Formats: sequence, C-alpha cells, structure tokens
Amino acid sequence: MSTCLGLYIEKNLIKYAKVEKEHEDIKVEAFGIKFYDNLGEAIKQIVAETYSFKIPISVNLSNEVYNYFTMFGMLNKKDMNKAIDTEFESLCYEKGTNAKAFESRHTLVKSVEDKDNVRVIHVSVNKNDINMRVQQLEGNRIGYMVPVSLCVANIANIKPKENVAIVNLEDKTTITTVVDQKIYTVDILQTGMQDVLDRIAAKENSYAKAYDVCKNTTIYTMDGQDLQVAENEYMEDIMPILYGIVSKVQEIISLSVNKIDRIYIAGTGSVINNIDLYFQEFFKDVKCEFLKPYFIQDNVKINLKDYIEVDSAIALGVQGAGGGIPNINFKEEGLNDRLPEGIRKFLDEKLSLQITTGESWDNLGKGLTRVTAALAIFLILYVAASVTLSNGIDLKKQQVGYVKSQTDKEMEKLQQDIESTKTKATTYTTLIKNLEDSSNAKLENTRNKNMIPTFLTQLMGIIPKGVQITSIENTTDKHMVIYAQSKKYEQLGYLKAKLREDGILLSDSVVSTPGTKEGDFVKIRIEGDLP
Repeated sequence: MSTCLGLYIEKNLIKYAKVEKEHEDIKVEAFGIKFYDNLGEAIKQIVAETYSFKIPISVNLSNEVYNYFTMFGMLNKKDMNKAIDTEFESLCYEKGTNAKAFESRHTLVKSVEDKDNVRVIHVSVNKNDINMRVQQLEGNRIGYMVPVSLCVANIANIKPKENVAIVNLEDKTTITTVVDQKIYTVDILQTGMQDVLDRIAAKENSYAKAYDVCKNTTIYTMDGQDLQVAENEYMEDIMPILYGIVSKVQEIISLSVNKIDRIYIAGTGSVINNIDLYFQEFFKDVKCEFLKPYFIQDNVKINLKDYIEVDSAIALGVQGAGGGIPNINFKEEGLNDRLPEGIRKFLDEKLSLQITTGESWDNLGKGLTRVTAALAIFLILYVAASVTLSNGIDLKKQQVGYVKSQTDKEMEKLQQDIESTKTKATTYTTLIKNLEDSSNAKLENTRNKNMIPTFLTQLMGIIPKGVQITSIENTTDKHMVIYAQSKKYEQLGYLKAKLREDGILLSDSVVSTPGTKEGDFVKIRIEGDLP
C-alpha cells in the first residue's frame, strides 16, 4: 500500500488530496481547499491536518511547455532518447533559447497518422521554476513534481477506443486530448479561472469570497431551463472569459486527429453551476460532463462536486501513489529516495519528532539511541555482506584467470591456423590473378581483332546518301580518323552525329574539323575513339 499527498498550488489557493492506493484500489482519505497569504504556513497546516508527516508530496509544476516530435518506431531506447534530445536542442536554437536552462521529460504514443512512427510528447520546464517550487516546499518530503495536465487523465473513466478531451479549468486552462486511453495532445490556454477570480477579488477584496461567488453562480442556458436564481452581478466578470475559453476549446477539438466522443470538465471552473450545460450548448454532438474520479463511490454525506473541484490534487496524489504515466517526474532523486523502503520508513518514524506527539527530550534520546543502534546493525550487516562479496569476487577472479589462460592457449593455436590460411590464400590469389590476366589478354586480342571490322560494318550502315568516305585511318590503338566529303555540309554533320549517338565512337571523344570547300565538295575530318 502506498500513500501520497497531492498538492495543486496556484495563486492564493491550494487544493489538496491525500490518496491511498493498494493494488488497483484507490481511496481519498482527506481533501479540501485552502486560501493562503503565506504559502509555507498553509502547506504546514495541510500536512498537519491530513497527518501527512511521513508520506511523500506530489505537487504540480508551472509554466511547462509542450512540443511534439515524430520518430521512427523501431529505434532502440538509447537512439530514441538521443534523437529526441537533438530535436529539442534544435528547437531551442531556432527560438534563441538555451536548452540547458530546461529540465525535460517525454512520453511516447503510437502515431495515429503513421503506424510505423511514434509521437513524442515532450514537456520542458525552466529549472528556475523547478527550484522555486522546491523552495516553496522546503522542509517537506517532495516525492513527485509533475505537470497536472499529464496527470488529470489518471482519474478519468475512459473506455477502450474512446477519444476524450479533458478541459481542466484551473488558473490556466489545459485541454488534454486522450486517444484510445493514451494522452495524445496537451493544449494550454493562458486564459483561465485565475482571470475570473482576479476580477471578482478586485471588487470583494478577497479570493475566498471570489471563490464563493463562483460557487453561487448559475449560468443561464439558451433554452432557459429550470433556472430560478436571481441575476448575478458578477456575470460580466465571468461570462466573457468562459466564452473565450469555450470558443478556443471548439477550435482545438475541431483540429483533433480523431473525433472526440466525450468532453470532461474539471477544476475550479466546475464549481460554477450549469457550466456543463453551457459547454453542451457549443458541442451538440459530444457528451459534456464533469470529471468524476472513477473510483469515487456515491456518498450522501459528501457532494460529488466537492471531489470534482479538487480533481487536480486527486490526480497528483494518484500519480504519487504509483499510478499514471511513468517517467514524468521532474523531482531529482535524492539520497533518501535511494534508500530501501523499509529503512526509509524506519528513519522517518524515528527521526520525525512531530509536534503532535509531544515527545520529551528523554524520549528523543531514546529514539536517537535506537536509530544509532539500528544504523550500527545495518553497518555490521553491510560489512559482513561486503566481506562475503569480496571473497566471492576473489574466487571468481581465480576462475576467470584459469579460463583466461586456457583461452590464450587456444587463441595462440587459432592465430597459427589463421597465418597458415593467409599464406594459402595469398598463393591461391596469385594463381587466380594469373589465370584472369591470361584470360583477359586472350579476350582483348580477340576483341581487338574484331574491332576494326565491326567499326567498318557499323559505319557503312549510317553513311548518309551523298556522303563519300575518302579515307579511314587507325592512328593509334583505338583512335580512328575518317575523311569524308559531300556536296552538302549538313549531311557531314549528320554523319558526325550518328557516330556519336549510335555509340560507334565514344561520344566524348568525337571531334571534327571545320568543313573546307574544294570545288563542288565540302571536305571534313572526323576522329574519335572506339568504345
């Protein structure tokens, strides 16, 4: 069984949920919302109220950036990671940013457009934002730091082959598109409920009151259904922002690679009454409903919307308790994280002198003594294991030495065989070359013997009418010189062209002299090399 405290932190507001997971069973032990002026004190109060001193915290990141790359699906893990890093570095170079200023994680999903490729969902966060979050939770045990937009699908009841869009209306609005139970795209709108709360808080001078205003607001639908609530004076602060959000969601869903079957609504915006009906007005063919955590059972004591408004915190808690997409944790692993679970729990129990226990300094001394004794026992066991391991290593070294000596002897014999084979191969190569040279010489003699008759036969077949060949010379090995005359120069040009085009002479070698007029005839000299 694993337990985690999910914290979703935004301006002036923290949502929290303590989640317990055992195998496939998930339970929310405590949850709620807290407004704050001092973040550190608010976190301390939440940890105390939920009794989460010894359990890890899973917290959201901020200002994350998503990019998408397409990679060949058959790449091994090492080459895939290298290719992704190269793509991100190239992207940063194009944008004029430093890739080393960011921490990044990625997850892979099969490409819908091309089955041979994979789609890389790459998320990067500025290291300064990560360090700021670490400082905000200083003194607490951070287990996970993850983007909430990659966690929110942890709690959705998504059926196989179903495509959904999760619209999380928090400080910013995120639209997480899930294709066949796999996150495929994350879109982030800079507009969100933070804009609504800021406007109302400016009038009420309180974020808590602004939040209550949203909870007591009911949206009128176009067909005027069953809405008997008086007109809300803050509608002018709420509706323009919601309209802008839903219009952008329409645009994003219309560009989705697959038809969206369902839209889930989550986050702070879910507290506004009838917001699901408002979305439904814009998406006639898509079912719009609130994102109820799939493992929450109906309870007459707790309103389901109370769970829904802390969806982000619950999703973070599930991620920290061992659910969701692996390898998206931006928290660097510390020494304590590398300790075995049993020892870590023991140290947590003994070293966490909680104020709530009221332990005296004597009890503190006893606790430290027990810890020291436990560490001593651990050290003795470690030394014993090290000695045993060392002896085992020495024995293995001797065995390896013996095997190595035998291998060296066999390698020496093998080397002698290789040298003998090389000598024979050299002899065979020499014999083969001599045979080839003799064969090539005979072929060349035969070829040269037939070369001139073949040339003359081909030449006779292309001589244009009215052209006379006055002389043919074989000046060198393959070089031929033809003297020809005709009353028309173009016939001589045709002869030259045919010699080149028909391959009778090598086209690059064919040259001719300018025609000279002697009486009624134009005389020309054409020369070139036989192929």
